Amino acid sequence: MYDLADVLPDAEIDPGTNLLVAGPPLTGKREIAFDILASGAEHGDGSIVVTTKDSADKVLETFTGSVDPAVDPSVGVVDCVTKQRGIGTVNDDPRVKYASSPVDMTGIGIKLSEFLQEFYEDRGLTRNRVLLHSVSTLLMYSNLQTVFRFLHVFTGRIQSADAMGIYVIDSTAHDDQTMNTLKQLFDAVIELEENDGDDEPQIRTAGLSN
Repeated sequence: MYDLADVLPDAEIDPGTNLLVAGPPLTGKREIAFDILASGAEHGDGSIVVTTKDSADKVLETFTGSVDPAVDPSVGVVDCVTKQRGIGTVNDDPRVKYASSPVDMTGIGIKLSEFLQEFYEDRGLTRNRVLLHSVSTLLMYSNLQTVFRFLHVFTGRIQSADAMGIYVIDSTAHDDQTMNTLKQLFDAVIELEENDGDDEPQIRTAGLSN
C-alpha cells in the first residue's frame, strides 16, 4: 500500500492506483501533488515527474524544496517543455529525459517507461510515485480523444508497474463532459473546491480507502 497519511489523514492507496487531483486555479493542486511525491520519497519510494508546464530545473527545485533535506531522493523528470522552447541544446542525463513537446505523446510514454524500468531493475525501487503535471496542458495541444488514448496507455503502465500515478487537472478549464470522460480513467479523485474568504480549500475524495 502507498501511505498518504502525511497529506491526507488515514488514506492508503493500492499499488497500481491512478489518482486524479482536480480543482480550480490557486487551490493548491500542484502543492498537494508534490507533497504526495515528497512523502513517498521520504519513505524510500522513487519519484518521477512528467512536466508539460514547467522546465525540469523548476520541477527539481520545487520537488527538493518539498523533501526533507536529510533525504537523498531517487527522482526523474520527463521534461516536455524545454525542447519546445528551443533554448539551447539539451541532452538526457540521469535525472532528466526530454520529450520534444506536450504533443509528443509517444516520446513521453517511452521516456516514462525508461525511468520506470531503470528505477525498478537498476535501482531496486519497487515502489514508485509518478506525477503528470498537467493534464490541462495536454488538452491545450491535443483533442480529448487523443489525450484520452494517451492517458489510457499511461495509466495502464502505472498499473502494470505497481506504481502510483498522480495527475493534476484544472477542472474549470474544461467542460463537464470532458471531466466526466477523463475521470473514467482514474481509480480515485481528490477534488479541491474554493472556499469564500481566506479559508483553506475544501478537499473531497472519492475512491480512497481508509
